Amino acid sequence: MEIHHPQNVAELCDIIAAAPQPLSVLGGGTRPIGQSSARCGLSTDLMSGIVTYEPGAMTLVAKSGTSVAEIEAALDLENQCLAFEPMDHRDLLGTQGIPTLGGIIAANVSGPRRIQVGAARDFTLGVSFVDGAGQLLKNGGRVMKNVTGYDLVKLLVGSWGTLGVLTEVSLKVLPKAETESTLRIATQGWEKAVECMSAVLRTPYDVSGVGTVLNVNGGKDVMIRIEGFVASVRYRVSQLTQRLVHFGDITEIESPWHEMRNLTAWKSMDTVWRVSLRPTNSLKLLKVLEASDIKLQYQMDWGGGLIWLGLDDENKQRAENTATLHAIIQEQLTALGGHATLMKSASLTDMLVPSFQPQTPTLNKLMVDLRHKFDPRGILNPGRMY
Repeated sequence: MEIHHPQNVAELCDIIAAAPQPLSVLGGGTRPIGQSSARCGLSTDLMSGIVTYEPGAMTLVAKSGTSVAEIEAALDLENQCLAFEPMDHRDLLGTQGIPTLGGIIAANVSGPRRIQVGAARDFTLGVSFVDGAGQLLKNGGRVMKNVTGYDLVKLLVGSWGTLGVLTEVSLKVLPKAETESTLRIATQGWEKAVECMSAVLRTPYDVSGVGTVLNVNGGKDVMIRIEGFVASVRYRVSQLTQRLVHFGDITEIESPWHEMRNLTAWKSMDTVWRVSLRPTNSLKLLKVLEASDIKLQYQMDWGGGLIWLGLDDENKQRAENTATLHAIIQEQLTALGGHATLMKSASLTDMLVPSFQPQTPTLNKLMVDLRHKFDPRGILNPGRMY
């Protein structure tokens, strides 16, 4: 595939305006999710660099091709961070690129701390982008309060490059926590795990991560992260330990959140889905899936609001038709008011299955109309989300 690498906004506008065929919009190339039908690529990787960073105002503006590593290094010098801790998909998807700011904003990539502070969308103050006609548009600003009229910022975040190509992003950043602690609670069965996570979230102890991993004995370990000042963390750890002891053995462990966030242990999975739904409906989904004879792996985050589903090579042989399983998962999520995204699948590589959750007719019409306004020729990432 031929890939264009514009070095500035003017070049980007010219390439899009003159494009004779659809373009596959890329950031650092670490997240090839969905199936764009474009045969020509457009990467923003050369449009990089931090434009302004004001630690006192806790705001940062950078070009879309700026690597996440460069931004985190600059923030680290001021003891600040991207509080939504974006996931690095390279281990899971087996990609070799460099995660960029534009990529994480275009896909609204967020980590376990979302349960406490929100997602990437909540930290995006302003964007500049080029639409499908090659016009440069701006929305939002560089401060935390803006009078912006139509909130195009929220619209662009999570649009996967289908409405426009990001050129610059303004972000809110936060101070790093002084310390953190992680409690591991060994529970038996998903009902106990979900009950435990629900109990944690009903406490006043301000946790910044609640999720599950499988343990070596086949049980479900609930992980709880507490962050803040040392004295506050120690107090909250003590209180949570007292309140949750009846759910299982509790131990304080080294931080597992990097591995949990990036699913580093799932790199060998044949097929992986990312499921988002109300935590109260998580057990309903698991019961339906566990009733089948196909053994899926599960990992929960955000107290059950995010569930990772994995199909390994061994159990792939039992799934006679992975496409049918994919359809069943998305059908169940429609009934439960959630959505499932196919993150990767060696089994479905050459099949035209919808990687993103099919929308209702009403919502689909709204999405099509929006796309027509921003990209009337339909040249930006066609097929990626629709």
